[in-house]
Amino acid sequence: MTERSASAAPDPASSDWRATGDRIDALIAASASGGAVARERSEELVRLVTDFYGAGLEQLLDVLYEQGRLDDGALAALAADDLVASLLLVHGLHPYSVETRVEKALETVRPYLGSHGGDVELLGVTDDGVVGLRLLGSCDGCPSSSATLKLAVQGAVEAAAPEITTIEVESAAEEPSGASGPVVPVDALFSRLHEAAPAPGQAGASWQRVPELTALESGAVARLTVGGVEVLACRIGADLFAFRDWCARCDQPLEGAALARRLGGAPGDAVLRCPACRAHYDVRRAGVCAEDEGLHLDPLPLLADGASVSIAVPTPVAT
Repeated sequence: MTERSASAAPDPASSDWRATGDRIDALIAASASGGAVARERSEELVRLVTDFYGAGLEQLLDVLYEQGRLDDGALAALAADDLVASLLLVHGLHPYSVETRVEKALETVRPYLGSHGGDVELLGVTDDGVVGLRLLGSCDGCPSSSATLKLAVQGAVEAAAPEITTIEVESAAEEPSGASGPVVPVDALFSRLHEAAPAPGQAGASWQRVPELTALESGAVARLTVGGVEVLACRIGADLFAFRDWCARCDQPLEGAALARRLGGAPGDAVLRCPACRAHYDVRRAGVCAEDEGLHLDPLPLLADGASVSIAVPTPVAT
């Protein structure tokens, strides 16, 4: 199948199919108690069933294409459905190339990066699955760039293209020796039926819906718990921002923190003041401390579309 451009389609509600994948893996692992032969037979059974349905999916798409029903709108709807898209990826039938999927994933995090005066550029994807990215604007050299990349960019790219192996990040500035920027390893897709979980010792992230923030007024600050993480959110005009609820200067929660206009700043500029130590954090610059630029709040990726708000929070590290 050839790649076709299409606009994004809404994601329909679906059952918890990832749990089914987890259950299949658990059953295969349990079969090992019967010995190596029992495990090999279980794995062969899953492979045969998966290949059987894969052949059926491919034939189904061919029939739709021959009948003229597989137009751009249909392709967009298939690609937008998480379950269908995962099945198509497993069998190499996804209508969009890796480059297109990565670029679409970056589009979803650009609103967050833009809120901090930054952007990300896709440099390319190699045949062996290495994605090259370049952080632009305030994200380049920002003390929180690593957190931004880990929680926002990497998570979005992994979800859209699980077959990638590595993300390489370059600085927007010219490197004197031609050396590349930091390299972030990415776990490749292992299971054919569900997303790979973060390896023990590696933190992951999950997007959590926070509907109460849609009504947060400009100039207001809210403290709340999101996915087990204490979060501080604030709004400046139409822009929402989220950080971990912890002061980098006094190591205390930001209870009672308030927004104030930065001295000499434009009306849209604002700093978040810690009530305990009086430190000021530049909200639009990813929470850098005005008194000590070596300190900064930990920003959390936030996406708002006018109807809903979602925040990416770290998941616990497995031990």
